[in-house]
Amino acid sequence: MKTLRPITCRVDELISVDKFAVDEENAHIELACDSLSELDAVEFGKLIRVCPAGLYREDENGERAFDYAGCLECGTCRIACADTIVKKWNQPSAFCGVSYRFG
Repeated sequence: MKTLRPITCRVDELISVDKFAVDEENAHIELACDSLSELDAVEFGKLIRVCPAGLYREDENGERAFDYAGCLECGTCRIACADTIVKKWNQPSAFCGVSYRFG
């Protein structure tokens, strides 16, 4: 009987071939507060865990970071935190956003 090995795949390796056209003038994701440190820690922690693109980050010193530029447009953050800290989530404007090139 043949033993099957689990297939492992790193998301960052797959999305590295995708093309992103960022609309610098109109962010398609906006958070409830400009100061990331003022956002609810539990809710921000949800975003860190659920975002497949890793747009929401917190370093070992508690410094938070967010950048909509690498968004995969899955809407997971909107579903997880639309009633709390995700103030706006729209599809990127025409000719902007992600263009998938693999898979």
